[in-house]
Amino acid sequence: MRSVEVVVVGAGVVGASVAYHLAVRGCESIIVLEREAAPGLGSTGKATGGFRAQFSSETNVRLSLLAREKLLCFEEELGVDSGYRPCGYLFLAESEAQLGALREAQSVQRAAGLDEAREVGLTEIQEINPAVRLDGLVGGVLCPTDGFLRPMEILRGYVAGAERLGVRFEYGTGCEGFELDGSRISAVRTPEGDLAAGSVVNAAGAWAASVAREAGLDLPVVPLRRQAAITEPFDVLPEDMPMTIFAGDWFHLRVRDGRVMLLLPDEPDVSDPFDQSLEEVWIESVIETARSRVPCLEGAAIDREGCWAGLYEMSPDGHALLGRAPETENLYLANGSSGHGVMHAPALGHLLAEIILDGNTSTPEAHALRPSRFAENKPNLAPTLL
Repeated sequence: MRSVEVVVVGAGVVGASVAYHLAVRGCESIIVLEREAAPGLGSTGKATGGFRAQFSSETNVRLSLLAREKLLCFEEELGVDSGYRPCGYLFLAESEAQLGALREAQSVQRAAGLDEAREVGLTEIQEINPAVRLDGLVGGVLCPTDGFLRPMEILRGYVAGAERLGVRFEYGTGCEGFELDGSRISAVRTPEGDLAAGSVVNAAGAWAASVAREAGLDLPVVPLRRQAAITEPFDVLPEDMPMTIFAGDWFHLRVRDGRVMLLLPDEPDVSDPFDQSLEEVWIESVIETARSRVPCLEGAAIDREGCWAGLYEMSPDGHALLGRAPETENLYLANGSSGHGVMHAPALGHLLAEIILDGNTSTPEAHALRPSRFAENKPNLAPTLL
């Protein structure tokens, strides 16, 4: 039986970030297990690539600010361009109640250290994104340092950086369960044989609950399908257009690589929670919504072959679970980011490495994200925008 200091389950961007940050802190023996044939074939490769600090949760704002700090030096540190471009996030309100909620969120953001987000009126909205129909809008908010990133490039940077530091990634090798010794995992079972592990990290994304179940843990993380539509090449909207989000139904759009990405959250009615099929009725709905809000999209054709669906990993309070599992002394969780895993991956990897190696749970983020909060009946009560 091979012995390692840490086994990470999942080679998506969160798992790769955890592995890298452990290795850079001096952890010398790390294996990352990935059931797929390559990294990022779960949710990372289907992420839409948005980055924002505009949250109504102070914890998520702080995570974004830490992640942004790390993205700004990503290329220098890892030799890969993360694709971070501060094109902005523009939230649009269609009622005074919505605008009031956005204002309240800005108070939270300022308290957490985000100073550049500001309210904008209709005249400025038209200047920022002249393609948007102003009818029915009452105002909005803008953070110019929000923007975009490249999920697969961030993943590539972390994987390559971790490998340079001796981390071993084993593809096509899933976690098949655990050997338990009381409240401790003594070994991780894999098709290639058991691994004796000092610590185990669950970074299995939307599939995290099934991994945790093998250790006897009932993890409150469930998959949620999100669909995305993409146009054929369309040069009417500029590449640096901010992510534009309507606060009423959370329809949002951005430009990526000369195409317009259209997103509209829905409540999937599927028997299989891991279903990632596309629904034609949803595609027609998002097209209709897009053309009513952004009239120039009447001239855009949808690339139906390019549309896709992926899975969020949702927690009960919309915040990640980060830290030691209360029931298993050497199992650590990096789960439940609720749609923000890619943008927060740099911060989550940094923080979890501190928790595992130093036992540091004293930072506000680590305390707020502790997995035991649900058993303590102390979830994060702050609402989350989008």
